[in-house]
Order: sequence, then structure tokens, then C-alpha cells
Amino acid sequence: MTRPARLVAVERPSVAQDGENGDLDIAVITSSQGFAALREEWTALFERAARPQQVFQNFVFLDHWARHYLDGRMTLSIVTGRRSGRLVVVWPLVRRRRAGIDTLAFMGAPVAQFSDLLLDSDDPDADRWLNAGWLAVRDLGADLLEAPKVRADSTFARCPASVEAITFDRQQAPFADLSVRVGPDGPAAVYSAKERSNHRRHLRRLAERGEIVFRDHLPGPEAAELADRAVVLKREWLSRGSILSPTVADPRFAAFFRDIAGDGAHSSPLRVSVIECGGSPVGIDLSFDCKGGAFGHVIAIDPGYEREGVGGILVHRVLANARRRGNAVFDLLAPADPYKMQHADGSTSVEDMLVPFTVKGRLYAEFVRRLKPTMKKAARLLPARLIQPVASRLRR
Repeated sequence: MTRPARLVAVERPSVAQDGENGDLDIAVITSSQGFAALREEWTALFERAARPQQVFQNFVFLDHWARHYLDGRMTLSIVTGRRSGRLVVVWPLVRRRRAGIDTLAFMGAPVAQFSDLLLDSDDPDADRWLNAGWLAVRDLGADLLEAPKVRADSTFARCPASVEAITFDRQQAPFADLSVRVGPDGPAAVYSAKERSNHRRHLRRLAERGEIVFRDHLPGPEAAELADRAVVLKREWLSRGSILSPTVADPRFAAFFRDIAGDGAHSSPLRVSVIECGGSPVGIDLSFDCKGGAFGHVIAIDPGYEREGVGGILVHRVLANARRRGNAVFDLLAPADPYKMQHADGSTSVEDMLVPFTVKGRLYAEFVRRLKPTMKKAARLLPARLIQPVASRLRR
């Protein structure tokens, strides 16, 4: 697929270096070519320092995101820090003007589920690198930094930015301990006898509709087709429930998942789980694997099979597949919907943060903080066709 047109700017290869930071060289990458050139260094930093929940800061994930979401309305502003020539910190940011506000934001939105930066945390000087990177971000001259869905255990939450931030929309991201959730032949004993009985009953009911086949796909052409189908099913389900989701409705959402699911050449973290009935996919899950953790992103079922309990069957199958692939934890992501809590063994706090750098930025941040709860309430009460244009405009 052809990359959308994007702005290309000149690199700034030494915006900060002083005695306090020792031999840490900070640069700002502003071109797509500069981003591409970081692949090997970025991947090496990720492999040695990233935690499972930083899967959305994986270079492959963000490279696919850039192919579809990075356009002429925004430019890259990736802050990097090197010590003795080795990359030790990356702030993956973009810059854009929205409503007259010069805004920095983390790469990956809206498909990335957590905002964060990469830091070689094991080094004794890691805190200095974190602070130096933050000072470089502030010196970019923007009005505001947007950081949606910041985990309480994130690297970003440790930096001075979190102290200065305006926070709102706190949620919980539930997770399942796969060692207690997955049994040898289905749901483990942690589920009640009634729940396990219902699972078997749903399987019998589904079998009456056709032969059941479970499949687990690594990235490749077949996974790409199934990812496309999953988004179609998700949109149908949202439409039937009159549920607003500008993110899923956006054509770029489907294109992103199709491409990252099809990328078998660059260690794509996406995994596809499928339930087939009578030769057709009736339930599809798109999850990401990272360092012993799995992260569920899109779960979609054929509306014609809801009465057979395909959704519940699929969740249990996805958990089993994730454990078989070597994962210990399955993150169900925020929000903590009731169906997720049925499988949860704990949760992590997640909240949106806005960090203002100017008076104009602070006024805008306060406006958004007050407006977002109103928009969420309106989305539940008003028809999607009335809310969609406003929600889409706020995302630009």
C-alpha cells in the first residue's frame, strides 16, 4: 500500500547536551526517513529494555501506524537520547496544530492502547536520561502534550510530566492470569461449575450449526484476510447496537490491521484466533504478543451466532491460545467492561493526561477535561449519527 503524503523536515541532531547529562546526546527526528533509519537501534532498545505493556511502542507497530495515520496534518517529533553512541531513550511523538493549538502527542493513536516512551531503565543513569528527554520535549515549543491512556506502571508516569499533567478519564485495564484461567480442556476450575457448564452447552449448540474448527494464525496473507473480516464484523456489531466508534469506522483502522496482520517478514506482534463453523469464520480475535504478555485488541463475532454464545467461546479460546504461545498474562485493556471482569485476576489504572506548556495550552487542556465526560455521556444517550461528526473532528 502506498504511504500517504507526509511532511518531511530536517533532523536536529543535538538539541541538548550539557555537563549534567554527561555524554547523553539528544536529537529530534522529524522525517519519515529518519524514523526508518532508527529501525535497528529502536528494535535493539526495545528487546533489552521494553516491558510487555510497551508493545504499542514496538517499532513494527509504529511503522505500520505511520503508513496509515501519519499524514500532511502532522509531523514526526521523535526525541532520542544516545549515550556513547547507543540509543537509550526514545520519546515517540508527533506534532500537529488542532483548533489553533500546537500539540505534541504520542505516536500510535488511536490504535495504540497505552502511551509511553522507551527507556533503558536498568542503567543507573536512567532517571537522568528520562529527565533530559523530558526537558527536550518541553523545549520543542509546543503548547501542549497529549498522552492518552497512561498506565500507572508506565515509564511516562515516572517522569516530571506526570506531576504537571491535567488528568482525567481514569479507567481500569483488567488482566487475566493464564495459569489459573486455562484448563487442560477448556475453562479452568477458577470459573464456577455453572460457567463451565454453560461453556460446554454453547459448544454443543454451536456444533448444531456446523462443524467447529479452531485456528490460530501467525502474520501472513491468511491472517491479513481474517483481520479485514474481523473489522467488518466489528462494525456490523457496533451498528446493530447503535454504538459510536469513530476509530473503528475510520478506513485507516481496517487498513492498519490488515497490513500488520499480513506482515510475516518483520516480526509483527499480531496474532489472530478464529472460530470457524461450517467452514466460515464466526468469531475472530486480534491480539498482540509481547515478552510473555498478550493484549486483546479487537474481538468480533458474526451477529448471526450470538445466541450460540460465540463471544464467550472465543474469549476462552483466545486465552488458551495465548497461553500455548508462551504468555503468562492476557491484558483485556480498558475499559473494565463486565464481560472482561468475568476473566480478570487484577487490573491496572489507566488515565488520560494533558501536559500544558503555555497559557493557551492550559486553557485548551481544561476545556478538553471538562468536555470529554459530556461527550461520553452524549454518546450513550444520543444517536451515533448526531455525535459522529463532532467526535471525528475532535480526533483531527
